[in-house]
Order: sequence, then C-alpha cells, then structure tokens
Amino acid sequence: MISEKDLAELENIPYDERISRVEKLLEGKAEPRAFELGLLLALKMGQELREGKKLGSESGDLVASWVGKHPESIVEESIALAKEFLTKPASLAEKIKAGVMKNSADETQSAEKSNEGDPEN
Repeated sequence: MISEKDLAELENIPYDERISRVEKLLEGKAEPRAFELGLLLALKMGQELREGKKLGSESGDLVASWVGKHPESIVEESIALAKEFLTKPASLAEKIKAGVMKNSADETQSAEKSNEGDPEN
C-alpha cells in the first residue's frame, strides 16, 4: 500500500519519475487498491495537463486497460479518487491521514485484545 510518507516523498521527485515509481509499486500486483490506481491515474492526467494535451488522450487508454482486469467498482473508485487528487488534494490528504490513524488505532486495539488472554500480561 502507498502510505502518507510515500506521498510526501513523491512531492520531492520530478514529475516523470513520480509516475514511474508509482507504476513500479503497482507492477506485478494482482489486486491493487483503488487508491493506488487512482494515484497513478491522477499523475497521468496531471502530466497530460502539464504537456497541454487533451485530458484523457493518454490516461483514457490506461483506464481502458483496467477494464476486465480489475473489478468495475475498483476502476470506478479509482477514477473518482483521481478526480479528487486533482481537484481537492488537501481534503484527500486529510482522508489519508484519518485512514492511517484509524488503521494504527485498530492495530493497537487488536494487539491489546490479544494480550488480554495472555497469562503473562
């Protein structure tokens, strides 16, 4: 999974290299998350905009390659997340932070519950 730290590191990397790093992270993943696909799509769309190309001229092919390869719900969520990356990056960053904090709290809670049954604790 791409973490908040990964996203922060991406900001310091040249744009073309960002795309190749995300592609490399996804390479070989049988079931990538919608968030990961959405990040790649947003980067590809951003590249189109930076180069003055029509939006979707290349990123549309990327999405088309996902159809049939990934569940329709994942593709649709990826598109929505890519749109959010491009239009509301700050709100998405807050969602990521909340998700990371929730996962951390869930893991801590699970660890505490498993230690409750441990006679040494």
